[in-house]
Amino acid sequence: MDTRIQAPLAPAPERARLVQPVLDAAGPEMDRRRECTPEVVDALAQQDLLRMLLPRSLGGQEVALLDFCRACEAVAYADASCGWFVNQSNVSMSTSAASMPHETAAEMFAGPYAGLAWGAKHGNSKAIRVDGGYRLTGTWSYLSGGRHTKYIGAHSVVQNPDGTSHMRYGRQDDRSFLFLRSEAKITDDWFVLGLRGTGSDTYSVEDLFVPDERAPARDVPEERREKGPLYPIGSTLLYACGFSSVTIGLARRMLDTYLDLARGRHSRASTTAMAKNHAIQREVAILEARLSAARAFIHEAAGAVYDLSAKGKLDLDARMRLRLATTWGMNEATEVSIACYRGAGTTAILDKAPFERRFRDAMSASQHLQAMWPMAEMVGRHLIGTENVVQFV
Repeated sequence: MDTRIQAPLAPAPERARLVQPVLDAAGPEMDRRRECTPEVVDALAQQDLLRMLLPRSLGGQEVALLDFCRACEAVAYADASCGWFVNQSNVSMSTSAASMPHETAAEMFAGPYAGLAWGAKHGNSKAIRVDGGYRLTGTWSYLSGGRHTKYIGAHSVVQNPDGTSHMRYGRQDDRSFLFLRSEAKITDDWFVLGLRGTGSDTYSVEDLFVPDERAPARDVPEERREKGPLYPIGSTLLYACGFSSVTIGLARRMLDTYLDLARGRHSRASTTAMAKNHAIQREVAILEARLSAARAFIHEAAGAVYDLSAKGKLDLDARMRLRLATTWGMNEATEVSIACYRGAGTTAILDKAPFERRFRDAMSASQHLQAMWPMAEMVGRHLIGTENVVQFV
C-alpha cells in the first residue's frame, strides 16, 4: 500500500474558505511586500491547498475540476494574488508530476509546502540534448509564486548539439525543465499595477544541467504516467479554469463590497440614497446576473470536460467550449469589477478602502493571455467550420 495516500480531507472549497480571514488580514502587507507573507503560506499548507491537483499516488488530492474552480474562487475572494499563486502552482506541479517518473515526483513534491513556479514560454531559450539530460540556458519572466517554492522550472524546445531540432514522437521535442530555485539567478523586478503579491520575478540559468527525470513533456500523451481525468485535459485549460475562477472570485468580492456601500451611503451627486436610487438598483441586479452567468458557464463547461475526460471521450468541441467559457468569464468578471469601482465613487480610490487594491488586481488579471479576445475568434472559426489554427486548448 502506498503510504503517501492520505486520509480524506474536507472538500477543497471549504478548506479554501477557512483561509480567507488570514488572507484578508494580510492583503495590504502582501501588496506592499510583493509576495505572500509567511503566515499566508502556512495557512495554505495547513489546509493543503497547494496539492489539490497533485495525483493521489503522490499524496495529493486529485480533486475534481469543479472543486478546484470553486477553491481558486474562494481564495481569490480574499486575495487575488494568493489565488493566482494557488492556481499556478497546482497546475504546474500536477501536470509535471503526471509525466515524471513516480520516484522523482514523490521526492520533489512531498509535503503540504510543495509547489512549483515558472515563467512564460518564449522562443529565445536553448535546451541542448546531452547524455542523461539537457543543458539549459535562458531568461524567463512572470515567476508567479516562485518566492515560496523550492523548485522552479522553465519551458524550451530541444536542440541537438549540432543546433538542429531534436525530434520525438514525430514532432519537435518541447519540454519543461525543473530545477532548484537556488540554481537560478533571480531578478527582483516585479514592480507592477496589480497582483503584486504574486512576486512574479524574472530569472535565468546558464548552461544548467537538468537530468531526464526532471524534464517532463507535460502535455504529451506518450509520456503521461497518471491516468486520472484531470491530466488529459492539459495544462492550458487547467490554468484557464483556475485563472478565470480567480477573476470571478475577485469580482464577487468587489460586487459584495459595492452592495455593502450602497446599503449605507448617500452619494453627494444624487438626491436620493444609493439604496433607493433606481439606477443603482438596476445596475447591481444586472451585475449580479452577468457575474452569475459567467460563473455558471465556466462551471458547466469545466464539468463537461472533466466528465468526458473520465470516460475517455474528451473531444475538440468540449475543449473549445471551455476555452470560450474561461475567456468570456475573465472578461465579464473584469467588467463587473470596473463597474463596482466606478459605482463606489471617490471612496474607491482610498488605500484604506476595500476597492483600490482589488481594482488594480482585476486590471492586471484582465491582461493575461487567457483573457485575450483572439481566443474567442479561434472558437468562432471552429463553430463556423472555417480554416483554423487550433491552440491553447
